[in-house]
Amino acid sequence: MLKIRRFVQGRDEGVWTSVWNRSFTDFDEFRTMSVEDMLMSEKNPAFDAEGMFIAEFDGEPVGVVNARVDKMREEKKGFIRMLGVVPEHRRKGIGRALAEKAIESLRERGMQTVETEADVGKPEAVALWESMGFQRVRISSLMEMSLENIPSGIGENRDVQLREFEKDSLEDLKLLSWLTNETFKEHYNWRPYSIEELRYFMEQEPHFREQEHLFILLDDEPVGYVDVGIDQKYNRERNTRLGWILSIGVLKQNRLRGIGTRLMIEGMKLLKAKGMTEVALGVDDQNPTHAINLYEKVGFKAVRKDSTYQKTLTK
Repeated sequence: MLKIRRFVQGRDEGVWTSVWNRSFTDFDEFRTMSVEDMLMSEKNPAFDAEGMFIAEFDGEPVGVVNARVDKMREEKKGFIRMLGVVPEHRRKGIGRALAEKAIESLRERGMQTVETEADVGKPEAVALWESMGFQRVRISSLMEMSLENIPSGIGENRDVQLREFEKDSLEDLKLLSWLTNETFKEHYNWRPYSIEELRYFMEQEPHFREQEHLFILLDDEPVGYVDVGIDQKYNRERNTRLGWILSIGVLKQNRLRGIGTRLMIEGMKLLKAKGMTEVALGVDDQNPTHAINLYEKVGFKAVRKDSTYQKTLTK
């Protein structure tokens, strides 16, 4: 009755998006995925279709999972993403079967560790991973705040200069890539991102088609950046005006000088100027820079907690 088959790129995009949309519609941050969105995602230099599987129950597609291998990562760690089952077929063991298939796929491709995530507020997902021997290793937060009153006079550095990213400048693209990799190199799970990946995210990533990037300079030298974005499709479907702080970084030797605070304030100003009334971001609670303290300082509050789970694979 239950069959799990491999996703066929170029044929199954419609099936995948249909099942994905039905499976995640009851999630707080859900927005629909179109076939066009998925085709755009397949242009990502890091896209991996080998670990994508579709569950069929009596011939009907009812679930999906992505057992992703990051081919640019030296560490032999695989990632289980997008595990979803349509509501009417839950509690039939389909989610567990998809998880087992994902683990099997990662093991066959030489992965030694597997990692996944679960919303703390989804006890069925937490129970699944813990029952399969996964151990919680991290907690992350989705944080939000209103843009009605952007704070000022809270210790932001006023001696720095701001410069907009020039979209047609290869030098600015290289600078943003260097700053991103340099400021995040000590973070959990980080591996260097290529120029091609950054260009894809800025120009073709289907969710954040509207982005702005800002450099911050100290004594005419770039020491940090902030990226902001808007998912207009999400906003239309949710009848909201939400913008995102996509990424923010300050070089290690320039931290604790109010530069991060200034970047946050300027990023929020960019979003408010575009008509956004709320702003959101995601953060690893154990981030070595203690970024969550900065976000709380400017007014963000956690609205959701996610657990990162890990399991060692044996042959």
